[in-house]
Amino acid sequence: MPAPQLSDLIVPSHTAVLTMECQRGVVGDLPELPQLADAAKEVGTLPRIGALCAAAREVGARVVHCTAENYAGGVGAVRNCRLLSAGEGWLQTGDPAVELVPELEPESDEAKTDISIPRAHGVTPFTSTSLDQVLRNMGVKTVIATGHSVNVGLLGMVLTAIDLGYQVVVPEDAVAGVPVEYGKQIVANTFSYLATLCLTDDILDEWKAG
Repeated sequence: MPAPQLSDLIVPSHTAVLTMECQRGVVGDLPELPQLADAAKEVGTLPRIGALCAAAREVGARVVHCTAENYAGGVGAVRNCRLLSAGEGWLQTGDPAVELVPELEPESDEAKTDISIPRAHGVTPFTSTSLDQVLRNMGVKTVIATGHSVNVGLLGMVLTAIDLGYQVVVPEDAVAGVPVEYGKQIVANTFSYLATLCLTDDILDEWKAG
C-alpha cells in the first residue's frame, strides 16, 4: 500500500499543529535547561513553528499547545525520573516561565483560536490530559508534531499519537533535541519509521496552494 501524500494528510479540516513545550522557561528567555534553548536557536525551530501556527490559523487547521505547568509547591507531582527531579520548582503555575514564547502568539485578538492543554506531571502530552479527547472532538486525524525535545517529550508525543491512531507529520526543521546532532539521529532513525517527515516549507507551500 503506497504511503499517503502530504497534501492528503494535512487537509486543514482534519489537521492540528501540536507544539511541545514552546515555553519561556524551556526554550525562551527564561530557560531552566539552557542547552535545550541553545539547540532550539541553532536549529531555528521557533520562527518555523510560529510560521506553522500562523498558517494553520489562516487555513482553518487547529493549533494546540502542549505545555508543562506544575502546581505551586509541587503538589501532585512525583519526582520518579532524573529529568523531573532536576526540574523541581520549575514551571510553576503563574510564573512567567510557563508562558508561550512570543513567536507562537497570534498577531491579533481575532486570531486567538489556539488551545493550550497543560500537564501537571509526567513527561509526555497525551498521558492523563484531555489532549486525545479534545483532538477527536475537533475531528482531527493528523497531527503535525513540533517543538522540544526530540529526546523525550516529542518522542512520547509521536509514539502515543501513533498508538492512538493518528497520522503524524514531523517537520524536521521545527523540532530539536540535545545535542543537536543526536536529535537529528532520532528523527532519521526513529521518526522516519513512524511519521511522515518533511520540512516546514513543504507544509506552508501545500497550504498556500490550497
